[in-house]
Amino acid sequence: IGETLLKNKEGVPQAAVVTTAYVREPRDPSRPVTFLFNGGPGSGSVWLQMGAFGPKRVSIPSNARDDGPPPYPLLDNPDSLLDVTDLVFIDPPGTGFSVLLPGADSKEYYGVQQDARAVAEVIRRWIGDNGRWGSPKYLGGESYGTSRTAAVVNQLEASTFNDVALNGLILISTVLDFGAGSDAPGNELSFITNLPSMAVTALFHGKASGESPAAVAEAARQYAIGPYASFLLKGQNAPAGERAAVRARLAQLTGLSEAYLERADLRVTPDRFYKELLRDRGLTVGRLDSRYTGRDYDSAGESPDNDPSFYGIDAGYTATVNQWQRGALGFRTDREYQSIGNVGRDWDWRIGGRDANAYLNLTPWIGKAMRENSGLRLFNAQGWYDFATPFFAAEYALSRTGIPQDRLTFRYYDAGHMMYVRDEDREKLSRDVRAFIRAR
Repeated sequence: IGETLLKNKEGVPQAAVVTTAYVREPRDPSRPVTFLFNGGPGSGSVWLQMGAFGPKRVSIPSNARDDGPPPYPLLDNPDSLLDVTDLVFIDPPGTGFSVLLPGADSKEYYGVQQDARAVAEVIRRWIGDNGRWGSPKYLGGESYGTSRTAAVVNQLEASTFNDVALNGLILISTVLDFGAGSDAPGNELSFITNLPSMAVTALFHGKASGESPAAVAEAARQYAIGPYASFLLKGQNAPAGERAAVRARLAQLTGLSEAYLERADLRVTPDRFYKELLRDRGLTVGRLDSRYTGRDYDSAGESPDNDPSFYGIDAGYTATVNQWQRGALGFRTDREYQSIGNVGRDWDWRIGGRDANAYLNLTPWIGKAMRENSGLRLFNAQGWYDFATPFFAAEYALSRTGIPQDRLTFRYYDAGHMMYVRDEDREKLSRDVRAFIRAR
């Protein structure tokens, strides 16, 4: 474990950023190196490190069940990527064990571009300190970590420095176009991008029929961008006959009753879906992973009390990252590990220009980097049952103008946001990412 001190223009340390690097010995300056982080913003790298790619992993139930009380076994991880790449897990300021130092201004670090500048500096310094300028380099993250990836690649390849070329971007549970996914009243696009996730979730819980998640997802995609999009764009001018046809088809796809759909004006937000789908069973479904179910205080509410797919795994991950880093890796600190910190409440989402701030979309930064680096490839991993970063929304963002489509790889998994909590999908994700790196 290393700690990088970030300084202001006067040379005064402002932030201590912790990195956990796994490097094969003897060291090879031409071996690939992959820089990874999680999201939030405010999340430490515990999830990818202890759940997916690090040499050790936490053992929790693989079948969408609560992780329960400790102990949580810490196992060797045969799905680690160390056979094909060295790994550097980065905890940005305010996450994990990384902190702002006394006198630092949080506005200089807590924001889309501020955070990206800090992470880019850490990467540059790690490359220099470890003699890895000649190594193939991969960058990636999960959830907001995919947004961070777009912002960091903009700093590394497209900023005034323009000094670190990358071989590949690894996006896991992608969110890039925040405007398209907003549930703000009047934004019809979010209903389109969420419909396929509702359909596969209804299939999983026996509320809809279909051949497979992939088949149901494809049918829902085509309906969402066809008849449903046409209906939504007509607003209150849609004819009664069209409305009735859309209502009937939505009921088939989502497992919700036509009466409920009508009360929701044929526009069901994810929050309402979590509560309504299994209301007759007294259960809610998860946001991060809709395979998980929870039981609320009562069944009468409009939205769930909490997300069962988060409280079902968080304790195990936090316990084992502390056990591993404070124990075997010997990191001594009086700081608390921030698995999910609260820096997001102070986050500066501005990326420049009035229109850009009104419609936050980081995908163009990825497109620019790929157009200016003819060898830069992108791997995108999505779980079918993820409402935090729906698969159709990621597909929508990455299919826009300016993204070289011949250098994109999409893979799908039978779990949710953290698909690696399911044993079969952790193995598949590892195989898929390993193949992506080897294909350079």
